[in-house]
Amino acid sequence: MEELIKEKWNDILHILETDYDISKIIIDTWIRTLEIYSADDKTIYFCVDEKRGKHGVDYLHKKGYDIFLLSAIREILNDSDVNIVIDEKKNFIPEDEENGIEGIESKLHREYSDGYYDAVKRSNLNPKYTFENFIVGDSNRHAYATCLAVADLPCQDNFNPLFIYGGSGLGKTHLMQSIAHYILQNDENTNVLYTTSEIFTNDIIDAIQKNKTDEFRDKYRRVDVLLIDDIQEIIGRERTQQEFFNTFNYLYEAKKQIIISSDKPPKEIKSLEERLRSRFEWGVPIDIHAPDYETRMAILRNKAELNGLASIPDSVFNYIAENIVSNVRELEGALNKISVYAKLMNLDITEDLAKDTLKDLISKETTSLVITPDLILSTVADHMDISIEDIKSKKRSADIATARQLVMYLSRNLTDRSLQSIGDTVGGKDHATVYSGIKKIEEKIKEDSQFNATVDVIIKKLSPQG
Repeated sequence: MEELIKEKWNDILHILETDYDISKIIIDTWIRTLEIYSADDKTIYFCVDEKRGKHGVDYLHKKGYDIFLLSAIREILNDSDVNIVIDEKKNFIPEDEENGIEGIESKLHREYSDGYYDAVKRSNLNPKYTFENFIVGDSNRHAYATCLAVADLPCQDNFNPLFIYGGSGLGKTHLMQSIAHYILQNDENTNVLYTTSEIFTNDIIDAIQKNKTDEFRDKYRRVDVLLIDDIQEIIGRERTQQEFFNTFNYLYEAKKQIIISSDKPPKEIKSLEERLRSRFEWGVPIDIHAPDYETRMAILRNKAELNGLASIPDSVFNYIAENIVSNVRELEGALNKISVYAKLMNLDITEDLAKDTLKDLISKETTSLVITPDLILSTVADHMDISIEDIKSKKRSADIATARQLVMYLSRNLTDRSLQSIGDTVGGKDHATVYSGIKKIEEKIKEDSQFNATVDVIIKKLSPQG
């Protein structure tokens, strides 16, 4: 792995600059200077420049650049299990040569105490909702990185409150609870409470009816970390909004971490009291989108592995991922439906079985035409009278290069594939080459009206009903 990282290092740095908007001077000063001390199958150990020492480690950690670096490496390697460690070189040198790298790993993969598991139950957390089980992709990478940063350094002004928003079933609850798990793994005595707006409201009603409002307030105000899901459901409930406003103020002034989720950003929640809206915007609102194709495939494979379904062919995963695109919950539900039906009928899981089982979920309209990079490749090749082989080759003549770049541009804009996946479609081009090709087509469209018209014609061929 060490040689692969060295080979792909410039691509990794390019992702940090283009996808995460990290300035070139930060990259050159703090990240490019990192040295790989060692690596094994799943962990890369970086040491900082000696002249920066502990300050360099702390800087990367506090700014969250280590998290962004990890995300970029996972994207390049297409491996969500890989991890990194950044430290001073002296801390990697074992006291006893027999310990070596295993001594470091033993600190990373520790078992948790009974106290941690008791805290998980006490905090109302789902044991499965951890960072380790969260599938990272382009649609949620920024949210994932931000949540990791909050988990590692809670109660920082820039991240308090943390407001996560997105549609139903996209992983908001999973990410929220992952933060709580991480905090408890590091300190099981931290007072963490996860709840929903519905439970919060019911607790208020119950407290009023039983004249126990002091107990209610004590429950929610003695916490170190409060996570409240589906905050939009307090709309129209005046007493609930009042109590939450008071609770929010109390915790914020006490420097406690507040984490909130909603289906919309604060500014779009209608009828929300302005005083609450303004407080929700104090910190960092982050959004989660519907998963892209690669993430959907990874989610399905992970779900199958967790359920012991090792024999499912990729064609089944591909069929589900191509046709169910809305959210994680529906993806997993589709896979569950197929596996249950196959077990009941004692059948092997095949693509035909998947199509038959899911025919009520997937409409004819959905399956009529799915735009993929391969479809775009063949359409561009046909329209521009250039062979697919030439587009996928290393040939650099102007017409072939333009066709290749056009495939990149259309794939980025008409599909949800990652740059790496698009690069694979056109002959194994790397992330940086694809990004550059897209930019060249964008400029050509602006400058050449005839070429712009050609692009429009190809798009109409791809989307005849559009």
